[in-house]
Amino acid sequence: MEQFDIAIIGAGSGNMIINRKFADKKVAIIEADKFGGTCLNVGCIPTKMFVGSADAAQHVLGAERFNLSAQLNGVDWRGIVSRIFGRIDGNVAAAEQFRRDNDNVTVFKSHAHFVSDHVLELIDAGDEANSPAAVAEQRISADQIVIAAGGHAHIPDHLSQLPAVMDGSVVLHTSDDIMRIEQLPQRMVIIGSGFISAEFAHVFSSLGVEVTVVARADALLRRHDVAVSQQFTQCAVEQWDVRLNTTVIDIVATSDGARVVLSDGSAVECDSILVAAGRNPNTPGLGLHNTSIEIDEGGRVIVDEYQRTSAQGVWALGDISSHWQLKHVANHEARVVQHNLLNPQNLKAARHDAIPSGVFTSPQIATVGLTSAQAQELGLDVVESTVDYKEVAYGWALADPVGFCKVIVERSSGLIVGAHIVGAQATTLLQPIVQAMSFAVPAADLARGQYWIHPALTEVVENALLRVRL
Repeated sequence: MEQFDIAIIGAGSGNMIINRKFADKKVAIIEADKFGGTCLNVGCIPTKMFVGSADAAQHVLGAERFNLSAQLNGVDWRGIVSRIFGRIDGNVAAAEQFRRDNDNVTVFKSHAHFVSDHVLELIDAGDEANSPAAVAEQRISADQIVIAAGGHAHIPDHLSQLPAVMDGSVVLHTSDDIMRIEQLPQRMVIIGSGFISAEFAHVFSSLGVEVTVVARADALLRRHDVAVSQQFTQCAVEQWDVRLNTTVIDIVATSDGARVVLSDGSAVECDSILVAAGRNPNTPGLGLHNTSIEIDEGGRVIVDEYQRTSAQGVWALGDISSHWQLKHVANHEARVVQHNLLNPQNLKAARHDAIPSGVFTSPQIATVGLTSAQAQELGLDVVESTVDYKEVAYGWALADPVGFCKVIVERSSGLIVGAHIVGAQATTLLQPIVQAMSFAVPAADLARGQYWIHPALTEVVENALLRVRL
C-alpha cells in the first residue's frame, strides 16, 4: 500500500491547495470526473457564459424602450455551446495535465472510498498510461486527507420513480447536462423555485424557448429577503409561465416530447424538462461509515472553524461540508486548509461572515448578510432603507428599469447587517457593502467618507445608505 503525505479527494477547489510550498510533500489528487469541479464544468462559469448570451439577446429584444428598432434574427445554439465548452474543456484538460506534470503529485482517476480514517480504496481507476500508480481497486494511505468532493444535482424520488422516467421514455435533465443538449428546445418545463431555476429560465427564455416554471412554493427565491422574493416573482410572472403552489404528479411521454401533469389539474406539453431542485453533497459512496468522520442530517461532513473533521488529520471544504454551496466560499476554505496544513501550530479559522451571493437572472440579484426576517428573529433593533433604481440618474439612462437597493443597519452600532439588490449590475453594486461589512465600516462612514461617481449606478447604493435614519 502506497503512503502519501497528503491525499486530496476532489479536484475542484481542493486542487488549489497544492503549490510550490508543498514541493517536499508526496501528494495524491483523486478525481473520478473532471478537474475544476462543479464551478468550471457545470456551475458558475458555464452558466454565466450562457447568461452572457441571454443578456445580449435581451438587449436586442428590449431595444424599443430606448427608441431603437432591432430584432433577434436567430440563435446558433450549437455555436454557443461550442464556444463555451471549447474554452472550458481546454481549461479542464490543462488543469489536469499541469498536476500530472508535478513531480511530487500523483493523479488518480478514481472514486475514493474510505476503509479507515487514513486508508482509501481507489475504485474504477483508469488512464494507467498517464498515471502508472493508478490501478483498479488499489489502496493508499495518507497522513493528511482533504475531502473536497463537492456535490451533485438532486432529483427528488417522486420524479425519478415515475414510470416514464424509469423506463427511459422521458429524460429529466439537470444543471449537470442541460447546457450540452444537442438542440435548443422549443418548450421547456423547469421544476424548482430557487436560483438554478431562475438562472436557466432567464437563459432559455431569452434564447426563444417557451419556459414554464413549476414551483411548489407560493413565491420564487423564497430563501431571499421577502422584498427580493416578491419583486422577482412579479418579474418572473411577467416573463414566463409560472405555476406557483403546484407540484408535478406525473410525466407522460408523447410523440414529440412529454406532457407534465400538474397538481392543479392542468398539463404542460414540452420537449425538454429541467429539474432544478438543488444539489446534495457527494458523501454517499465515500465510505464514511468506516471512519470517525461525522456528518449532519443533510449528509454534509461536519467541520470546525479550522475546517477539521472529527477524524484527526482529515479536513473538508466546499460543498461537501458547507451549506453555502458557493465557489468563493470553497476557495476561501481551500486557502484556510492550505495554511493549516503548512502551519499546524498556528491554525487559521475560516470566516463565514458577510458572504455575498448572486443570482444571474432577469433582473439580476445580489445579497449579503441578514434578511429582514432573520434580523427580527435575532431580536436586532435595525433600520431599513430602500432606494429604487428609477430614483437615480443612471436609472433614467437605463429607461427606469425594475430594481432597488435595500440596506439593513443595526441602530446601536450603525453597522450594516444585511443588503439586498435587485436589478442591473446588482452583483457589482453589492461589493462596497460587502467590504464595509467585512471591515466593520459603519453605514454613515461608507456613505459619506468617500466620493461616489456621478451619475454612476452606484448612486443607488449611496442613496440607500444616506437615507438610513438611526
